[in-house]
Amino acid sequence: MTNSSNSNRVEVPEAKGALDKFKFEVANEIGVDLKEGYNGHLTTAQAGSVGGEMVRKMIRRQEEEMSREDQMGR
Repeated sequence: MTNSSNSNRVEVPEAKGALDKFKFEVANEIGVDLKEGYNGHLTTAQAGSVGGEMVRKMIRRQEEEMSREDQMGR
């Protein structure tokens, strides 16, 4: 089981700034009022939608990259 205190750690610390920027971009795109710092005003659904959309976009980007690499290798 994963310790909940470690569930939000950044695997590549150098990417933290870019991930934070990405999070705010995604929140803005889907209409979630995300602010710097504590966001206790958000519902669980709103917070989850930001994280879920971030994951969908990251997976899509990775799939596109893998597809390009596969096409170059053929």
